[in-house]
Amino acid sequence: MAMAEEQVELRIYNTMTKEKEIFTTKEPGKVSMYVCGVTAYDYSHLGHARAAVSFDILYRYLKHLGYEVKYVRNFTDVDDKIIKRANETGEDPLALSNRFCDEYNVDMSDLLCERPSKEPRVSDHIGEIKDMITQIINNDYAYVVEGDVFFSVEKFPNYGMLSGQKLEHNRAGERVAVDSRKRHPADFALWKAAKPGEPSWDSPWGPGRPGWHIECSAMSSCYLSHKFDIHGGGIDLIFPHHENEIAQSWAADNESRISYWLHNGHVTNNNEKMSKSLGNFFTIRQITERYHPLALRHFLISAHYRSPLNYSIDQLETSSDAVYYIFQTLEDCREALSPLLQEDTEKKEKVPQLIDAAKECIKKLNVEFQTKMSDDLQTVVLTGALLEALKFVNNSLKMLKKKMQQRAQLQLVHSLLEVEKEVKKVLSVLGLLPSLSYAEVLQQLKDKALKRGDLTEDEVLRLIEERRQARINKDFAKSDDVRTGLTAKGIALMDVGNETVWRPCIPSEPVVAQAVLTGEKTPKVEEKLSTLAVGQKAEEKSADPKGNGPPASST
Repeated sequence: MAMAEEQVELRIYNTMTKEKEIFTTKEPGKVSMYVCGVTAYDYSHLGHARAAVSFDILYRYLKHLGYEVKYVRNFTDVDDKIIKRANETGEDPLALSNRFCDEYNVDMSDLLCERPSKEPRVSDHIGEIKDMITQIINNDYAYVVEGDVFFSVEKFPNYGMLSGQKLEHNRAGERVAVDSRKRHPADFALWKAAKPGEPSWDSPWGPGRPGWHIECSAMSSCYLSHKFDIHGGGIDLIFPHHENEIAQSWAADNESRISYWLHNGHVTNNNEKMSKSLGNFFTIRQITERYHPLALRHFLISAHYRSPLNYSIDQLETSSDAVYYIFQTLEDCREALSPLLQEDTEKKEKVPQLIDAAKECIKKLNVEFQTKMSDDLQTVVLTGALLEALKFVNNSLKMLKKKMQQRAQLQLVHSLLEVEKEVKKVLSVLGLLPSLSYAEVLQQLKDKALKRGDLTEDEVLRLIEERRQARINKDFAKSDDVRTGLTAKGIALMDVGNETVWRPCIPSEPVVAQAVLTGEKTPKVEEKLSTLAVGQKAEEKSADPKGNGPPASST
């Protein structure tokens, strides 16, 4: 694919240099990128989702700029945690890990993350791992003790160059396992001698399995060579994982060099890192059971990828409302233009020029999109010019309902089509444009809202009828109670003439979520009304019946 013309220079923050740098590739027009994937022993949580979505945005944007991208993301399917879980469940470790690799891909598909070019697994690359360890030993950077192979950190002069960690500050028992056989407390395992009941492979040092860090060095060099453009992962991987990768890769080949190190920020819960060890995490499925995956993706990119992102139900509600507004606007545009486009086709009218407001709208959206995204992937484009473009669509649809000269109508129709095309382009790069129709997405969003409100559509329609009868009887207190009760549950009613319709909204009574662990099965979420939760009250919108007004709030 040819490189896009007149593009803004892409700048990305390099953890190694601690500054934004102009992005240049080792090979013109091509990008090589490796991202650390998950250790597959359980369902993936929001931290995993944020990492995947962050680098999916980068992957999509690089392709949007015209690059040919080779994107490699691994699965760790040989690890202490996997073995521990398998022993608890009585499963074969590789079978258990394989199952959760598949479950991870289901979650990624739901979140509209594109599949990487390659998804290597440790168990399929034992040969490459052993070859790299052999090279490191031959280069005198590792030593063998009773079937274990340890990397000698003191022999790598630049250890700590990525994280800024000083070697003398590494205390045994904190970041690395205590082992009196090590020459230095910070030395880490490249190969672990076999233990009873654990998977193992033959090696020159005896049966065993790889250490955690060596796998990524081996697999990245296997698919991308020792020199490639981008290495990414969560901020928690900077030390020791990525620091150790740099050391062992250089020890195997002193020409090893990665141009850019990128790291996404944590997802936090009450401003504390969300993790399994702290018991404060939520799985992706806990969230998508009650919120549309598009709402979750919108939430995950509502903050800059390097910033901490604090999880809250209020934020999810806000994102869900914003996504509904986007797709309702696009659906209204489709509905309004379909018959007019059919007439134009039959009349074979010449395509007119865009109106000035549409030209300005498109220009502003393009400039803001390119400028913000090329400045270290600022997904703030979800607001600003994108919302202005959606407002232009809604205002133009209102104009179409009025009597207009045929030429002016054609011009407005054409302008709407072009603005819609630009909006869709932005949504596509952000991963917010599924293959479903707008109407199907809206129905899914409504279904999720009903589930969160513990309602069925028949129950909502029954309450709408009760309210209608109350108004006929001039029982306005009861009418207000019905409306208020539904709003508290995230269902907004709108009166249009003699008809009342409903749409999802931000609940007027905030909820807090509590994880309820259920062993190996997907955990459930209990949501409880909380008078202490700080949330935005859903206000009556001055919108048309389908929600064609600005969202109640936006991220």
